[in-house]
Amino acid sequence: MLIKLLTFSMTLLLTSFDTWLPHQKSNASDDLLKIIETENKHDRYYLRKLPVNTEKASEKAIALIQDIKPSAIICCGMAESRYKLTIESNARCDGDCLQTTVNLSQLISCLFNASISNDAGNFVCEGLYYQILNYLKNSKLEIPCIFVHIPILTNSNQSIILQDFKCILDFMSDNNR
Repeated sequence: MLIKLLTFSMTLLLTSFDTWLPHQKSNASDDLLKIIETENKHDRYYLRKLPVNTEKASEKAIALIQDIKPSAIICCGMAESRYKLTIESNARCDGDCLQTTVNLSQLISCLFNASISNDAGNFVCEGLYYQILNYLKNSKLEIPCIFVHIPILTNSNQSIILQDFKCILDFMSDNNR
């Protein structure tokens, strides 16, 4: 008797931004994805160094979502003034507010030094997050999506941020199978 095993392919889409101010040598979101990318996991797509322009970044991200149909999306951006990972609960645009469908309380309980934020920053990070959440909603796609703000990586915080981010990757993979 021949038994065919079905395998489920979990695909994560991870995004990061490029720099936008002259003093920035790099963007912490891209620095983190560069480290994670070296793990060479085949179930991940990286859309790195998105332009710091909501329209252009959203177009690129949504085009890739349409192409690869990921199982989950993790958008990342740099938050220079924050000291730990912050997972954004929502994104706003023109008076509208869209919430992530991910259970952030459950996610945050798995992390060591991270918090939930209700303010995505009113900049390109929030713009991209809103546009993706809006696209998913309007397309009736049940793809979980979160936005994670990354503080500047230093020698003293990099290991804990990396550890927490790997937990986020595991959570987003495990809770969508």
